[in-house]
Parts: sequence; structure tokens; C-alpha cells
Amino acid sequence: MNKLYRSKKNKIIAGICGGISEYFKIDPTLVRLLWLLVSVMSVGAGLVAYIIAWIIIPEEP
Repeated sequence: MNKLYRSKKNKIIAGICGGISEYFKIDPTLVRLLWLLVSVMSVGAGLVAYIIAWIIIPEEP
């Protein structure tokens, strides 16, 4: 079973979007664009969610 980790390979800031893309086996650019869209549409809630994910999701071993 797959486990969600922050990516070390697909890392731009903290590896959250890269880790999500590895978990769901999709392109990391698509995840980053969707996260950006959510952040813009929700007036910053995506940024708060990113910071919380950064704290909660462990780094890839």
C-alpha cells in the first residue's frame, strides 16, 4: 500500500505537491496548477492548507 510522503525528487518548496502526485501517480505540474488555482479562488486557504500539509506529511525516507 502506498503511503503519502513529501517528495525529495519532485520538490520545489516543501515537496507537498510532488508527494501528492507520486501518491496518485499523476503529473506533478498538474497538481501544482490545481493547488495554485484553489489558492487563488479561495483567497489564501490553499496557502494555509499547504503549510498544514507541510507540518503533517512526513518527508520521504
